[in-house]
Amino acid sequence: MINKEGYATIAIVATALVLINILYVVFLGQYVIPGIILQLGSAFLMFIVLQFFRNPKRRITENEYVVLSPADGEVVAIEETEEPEYFKGKRLQISVFMSVWNVHANRWPISGKVIYFRHHQGKYLLAAHPKSSTENERTTIAIRDEKTGYELMFRQIAGYVARRVVAHTKEGDTAKQGQEFGFIKFGSRADIFLPIGTKIRVKIGDKVKGGLDILADRIIEKN
Repeated sequence: MINKEGYATIAIVATALVLINILYVVFLGQYVIPGIILQLGSAFLMFIVLQFFRNPKRRITENEYVVLSPADGEVVAIEETEEPEYFKGKRLQISVFMSVWNVHANRWPISGKVIYFRHHQGKYLLAAHPKSSTENERTTIAIRDEKTGYELMFRQIAGYVARRVVAHTKEGDTAKQGQEFGFIKFGSRADIFLPIGTKIRVKIGDKVKGGLDILADRIIEKN
């Protein structure tokens, strides 16, 4: 299954590759070995593009007691940090880095109401760079569980190669845990900001899948 965000890119790449191969056959068809290399290279590039925009079906189980990962990737940071945009205070941050090999569809980490949404223009630093969370192009989204009052915030962050962050939502929308809401193209990062004392269920280096793997319990531990 292919994500709809990839339709235009796939069509452009496929058309370009077909035209290049046709022109080669017409004007340079006598050079067989380079032609074979071109065909193999074209097939490999098409494979890379298709696998990047793949969107496998997932059986999502909602769980109001946990925070699911909003993205596929590797956990690269778990730290206490100051969050100045929405919470304006200390929070626990979990960062998930998405390489070009990961599924790049993003999913709601909890169910609730979207109470804050901003799209920020910015730079295109490497997604692993600490400043990418506040200086790169990004979206900031906060959700509140209306039943419990639990709130969290997360960001979709563009990277050095990623040049487009897509979020199909706005303030007032209803988020359903595990359901797809957006996409980031070609390598990027997701930062999740949780209340201090949240019980974290992952460690740095863990591989997680969006909508399937648990990042944290909603339990706030008392010191």
